[in-house]
Amino acid sequence: MSEQSASTAERIAPPAERIGFLGLGIMGSRMAANLRKAGYELTVWTHTPGKADKWAAEHEAVAAQTPAEVASQSDVVVSMVVDGAQVSSVLLERDGVIEAARDGLLCVDMSTIAPQDTRRIGATLAERGVAMLDAPVTGSSPRAEAATLTIMAGGEKRDFERAKPLLETMGTLVVQVGELGQGEMLKLINNSLGAANAAALAEALLVAKATGVDLDALEQVTAAGSGASAQLAMKAGPMRAHDYTTLFKTAHMLKDVRLCLEEAQGAGAPFPAAAHARDLLTAAVGRGHGEQDYAALIEAAEGLAGRRL
Repeated sequence: MSEQSASTAERIAPPAERIGFLGLGIMGSRMAANLRKAGYELTVWTHTPGKADKWAAEHEAVAAQTPAEVASQSDVVVSMVVDGAQVSSVLLERDGVIEAARDGLLCVDMSTIAPQDTRRIGATLAERGVAMLDAPVTGSSPRAEAATLTIMAGGEKRDFERAKPLLETMGTLVVQVGELGQGEMLKLINNSLGAANAAALAEALLVAKATGVDLDALEQVTAAGSGASAQLAMKAGPMRAHDYTTLFKTAHMLKDVRLCLEEAQGAGAPFPAAAHARDLLTAAVGRGHGEQDYAALIEAAEGLAGRRL
């Protein structure tokens, strides 16, 4: 084989690591699809009966019956589930990853959970010779599908370097931000800041409406001024249309903000803007919008104002 042919074969060789993926929800299904597109051998599992089999058939992957079965067939296991209780369940409890754990297995948790839960789970896995990274993401389902997520990872540098190639198949910005748990903390701060911006946007829209300002002009001018934000670009339209098609659930945003405020309180650092956003999100969930997009916090703001956009 010529040097040029060998180089070509090396470029097209499939990735060596076998990947397990736990969780095929709105985000996880799209992230796992990008791993398959990159050529990774994939074994998948999710809580909903039959869902993993259907997904595996569509993407030429293998479906497993338990997280332990996924671990037995994988070098790296990625988890993308709802909360700390689910992460603990799929990694540590009956039929969980730890039951099939072996030295050299790496767990990459991409869920958004409390940093203290991440550190507790990581310590238990380490006792079995299993390494862990926390690598939560920012970006909603369209960015998950386009593989343009931002990924912030916490953990040992050697584990980050090992996981970085597979993370780069799911995101365009992949950053190690500190020790285990710090990826989660940064994600919670980021989401809380986003929620605070969304709350301010909702209230600004209502003030504009109440004072007779044209809302199209408000969007145009604010986007070019100091009030510009990602939330303005993403959520002004849905708020005005009362369109809460789910990109990121209100209940999930509320969970993240609550976790951030718990950490902030423990550190003695006030975050009143996030606390206000928490209250609006709580009211939106109370109004039945928990499974809808967090643009639905406009409903709570409208309730306080006693008017609709």
